Amino acid sequence: MAYPLSQAMSAFIDKTLSFTAPDDSLDGSRQAYSQMCRAFTPPRPPTLAVEDLQLAGVAIRAYHPRIAPPLAGWPCILYLHGGGWVVGDLDSHDFICMELAAELGALVVAVDYRLAPEHPFPAAFEDCLAVWHHLADTPFAIDPRRRAVAGDSAGGNLAAALCLALRDAGQPLPRAQVLIYPALGGPADLPSRQACEDAPLLSGRDLERYEALYLCGVRPTPYAMPLLADDLGGLPPALVAVAQWDPLRDDGVRYSERLKAAGVDSVLYIGEGLVHGCLRGRGQVPEVDQLYRTLLAFLADML
Repeated sequence: MAYPLSQAMSAFIDKTLSFTAPDDSLDGSRQAYSQMCRAFTPPRPPTLAVEDLQLAGVAIRAYHPRIAPPLAGWPCILYLHGGGWVVGDLDSHDFICMELAAELGALVVAVDYRLAPEHPFPAAFEDCLAVWHHLADTPFAIDPRRRAVAGDSAGGNLAAALCLALRDAGQPLPRAQVLIYPALGGPADLPSRQACEDAPLLSGRDLERYEALYLCGVRPTPYAMPLLADDLGGLPPALVAVAQWDPLRDDGVRYSERLKAAGVDSVLYIGEGLVHGCLRGRGQVPEVDQLYRTLLAFLADML
């Protein structure tokens, strides 16, 4: 199917697709993904401090402005990267973590969670939860009342699952959850699955493959696929941003509708002309810049 895309978006897709794996191996895919992400990553601004460290046995990267923290501590965003639970690392999403830290004057903590299929569910979920629980153990002063969680694609899945787990355990919740084109385990008959079956940068077949590698034959729970949760009440306010031409679009639409029905404040942003993985197109695609304005405004408001 031909998707009506702007010239800028088409050029972004072409640039993305120019990075091909040397072979069919997982290592080859990871290598190509990392190279591709690096090509879209701007230089680090000198106004930002960036530090790699370990927290709860998990590698993390912290970003914050090179200024003294606010008296009450930094507002903090836990950022969980996308990549189908299979690819991606601390470098792959540098571009958005730097932007959030610089624009919001916040501490952003990125998590290098374990990847499937070597470490299938619940490894990534447990790593993200462990880092959240130990945020107070970082060397940074964090305002406990101003903490949010955000993630894209598989990271949006992990952010939603983290909120469900904290609610179920009766533990303090993030101020907000930001889910960017999240994979939430929607059924195969959702309209976007058919309409965007061969969409650029994420096809229906890609999606099935990633889910299979993440679950490795395990029966999914709501912490693996949050749309399976019976009850979405009592969760933090959400911004759910989806891409128009993405088989996952209706995962986010349905989740946002169910949050609202359960009495949770949820803003649904349907990015017209956007495709999955487009966050990297910052400064190159006007539609992507509009998505960033929405994300930044929501987080500034919440934090």
